[in-house]
Amino acid sequence: MANTADGTIKLIQELAFTEEERAELERAKMMPITFDEDCPETTPERALRFRRVNPVRRVVADR
Repeated sequence: MANTADGTIKLIQELAFTEEERAELERAKMMPITFDEDCPETTPERALRFRRVNPVRRVVADR
């Protein structure tokens, strides 16, 4: 979620979940994960073949 420390009240309200969305998230937490042929469970062997698709961020030290 976005950092709301510097946000306006209107922005904070826009970023907040509604009660309906919170209830939907709670229901989703209780649902089982179902894998199928279109979305199989990843095995450790398969995970080793993953590759990064975005570049690694380099932190530049202050000079």
